[in-house]
Amino acid sequence: MKTYTVKELYALSPAEKLPARVRGWVRTCRQSKNVAFIELNDGSFFTSLQRVVEADKLEDYADIMRRVTVGASLECAGEIIPTPENKQPFELNADALTVLGDSPADYPLQKKFHSVEYLRTIAHLRPRANLFQAVFRIRSVAAQAIHRFFHDKGFVYVNTPLITGSDAEGAGAMFRVTTLDAGDPPRLPDGSVDFDKDFFGKPVLLTVSGQLNGEVFATAFSNIYTFGPTFRAEESYTARHAAEFWMIEPEMAFCDLNGDMDVQEEMIKYIISAVLTECPREMAFLNERVDKGLIERLTLVKDASFARVSYTEAIRLLEESGREFEYKPFWGCDMQTEHERFLTEQVFQKPVFVTDYPKEIKAFYMRRNEDGKTVAAADLLVPGIGELCGGSQREERLDVLTGIIDELGMKPEDYWWYLELRKYGSVVHSGFGMGFERMIMYLTGVGNIRDVLPFPRTTRSCEF
Repeated sequence: MKTYTVKELYALSPAEKLPARVRGWVRTCRQSKNVAFIELNDGSFFTSLQRVVEADKLEDYADIMRRVTVGASLECAGEIIPTPENKQPFELNADALTVLGDSPADYPLQKKFHSVEYLRTIAHLRPRANLFQAVFRIRSVAAQAIHRFFHDKGFVYVNTPLITGSDAEGAGAMFRVTTLDAGDPPRLPDGSVDFDKDFFGKPVLLTVSGQLNGEVFATAFSNIYTFGPTFRAEESYTARHAAEFWMIEPEMAFCDLNGDMDVQEEMIKYIISAVLTECPREMAFLNERVDKGLIERLTLVKDASFARVSYTEAIRLLEESGREFEYKPFWGCDMQTEHERFLTEQVFQKPVFVTDYPKEIKAFYMRRNEDGKTVAAADLLVPGIGELCGGSQREERLDVLTGIIDELGMKPEDYWWYLELRKYGSVVHSGFGMGFERMIMYLTGVGNIRDVLPFPRTTRSCEF
């Protein structure tokens, strides 16, 4: 007898009786003296499989069924019976049932619905809940879509280091990596820590971005992308921040800011199309239970032509809107989520790129515009959450970049190799970064980053 996954059976939708064996975990079980109805899920498909167990077909029916509880793992064998008149077009009529692993009465997922706050306390079990079955399947499909998108466009996938000696963003809130004794580190005469005695012989950190390393490979392969974990040490309890998260960061040689925005738009639409196509049951569940406008909003984004507006014009639109914002917009401010959502949901009613930000609020590596006040940067804002991607044309002029590093009081010796990229065959190049969890939140409608990370690391929280 062949063993099938639930997904395989739904793909077959057998019109005639079919002998089959299936394994999985009990989601629900309704039983009486003569018959039991078991919903089994093996993780291969969002929808469970209903199995009918009749007492007269199963030896020791009563003894076995006492062990068939929610959470127990089973192996069932019997015949797949077509039921075209029912919601599930077939069911497994079992004549053999084996309990592989018992689940006692204290199994935490007894109820059909649990709050996300409760489920965070049992992160080792929450992937079995419907919400997280949907979220993490979509996360997997979205990740595959990202790799497929860049592979098909000829990009080279690069694994950039997690341990770094430089701060790509200049933010300073980074985790330190050390083998020194935290309680009694070696010290210099002035009392400071002697990092010469550390593993790397100098202070090193967990990376906040793979971008600078990505630029190294872009100057050899033209088009590359990174997709890996990054780390921020800001102490934050908001729903949008985590200490460990994943970033997608392409870098493209011979590409200006307009080309950079073209790739962002194409990538976002590709990911959304893949998820809507490959996860219809998961998306329907989320659209019903989490965000009733989810599919409509994603379809709008997928089909829209993204708008483009300068930062200066965007601020003017905000100032002249007559809207009372919590944070008053002004030229030079770092736009808040309320500003970003107003632009996408009220003014343009679709995604919009905001370009040419003031240099004071953007990173050192962004190309200075000729006006001397702004940089060639672009943030992609989308309805529902605001900023989804941030990118720029990189400063390719050695003299200008050297001047910026001096102007900001950065240490040129920390960036000697980055500067040499501008010395040897420099070209116009651009790139962007997209937080993967931010994209998953957008795809699922889930409002807290803790619920789209398999094992979230946040302030005061590091389980497992």
